[in-house]
Amino acid sequence: MPKLILTYFDFDGGRGEAARLAMHLGGIAFEDKRIAGKDWPALRDRTPFQSMPMLEVDGKMITQSNTINRYLGKLAGLYPKDDWQAALVDEVMDAVEDITTKIGNTMALDDEAKKKAREALAAGPIPRFLQQIEARLKAGGGEWFVEKRLTVADIKCFVSVRWLKSGALDHIPGDIVDTHAPLLAKHLERVKSHPKIAAYYAARGK
Repeated sequence: MPKLILTYFDFDGGRGEAARLAMHLGGIAFEDKRIAGKDWPALRDRTPFQSMPMLEVDGKMITQSNTINRYLGKLAGLYPKDDWQAALVDEVMDAVEDITTKIGNTMALDDEAKKKAREALAAGPIPRFLQQIEARLKAGGGEWFVEKRLTVADIKCFVSVRWLKSGALDHIPGDIVDTHAPLLAKHLERVKSHPKIAAYYAARGK
């Protein structure tokens, strides 16, 4: 197994969280290098694409969250070998990345502009995203997206849905998932209750 160092912000969520969970689920040893928000400006220009997460693999670096998720998913046995099933996993992860970017683009707005932008997202793009992702979950059997088992698609979706339901996003209703995609709300609880994921967050006091 290669020596792995994952670098991401020091909180339990965001684009780096699925990678952490994949390694934990797979029993893969890694260094969880967490960066405080105040230290990010000084680090940004020293990263390949001015972004995180980054994964160091035996001294070599790869970036981009879904690239990292696919790589680690393969190491952890959480990524399909079948090409079509793998494409379905990629579709879910890329869709989650799209809506994450749209919400992320509101973070630096002033209060009035943020309220307007997030209310617009909550009125259309987020419900559509949730409904389309729920449709893919239904197509996979209703419990998992593909192969009737946990994959990195489920983990990536879990992190996103947990964020939407957390109440941390002002002007986006905390019940937006339950209202528009109740099956995804159940999926969140299913992933959350996985013994290894439950143990991971319990160990972190979450």
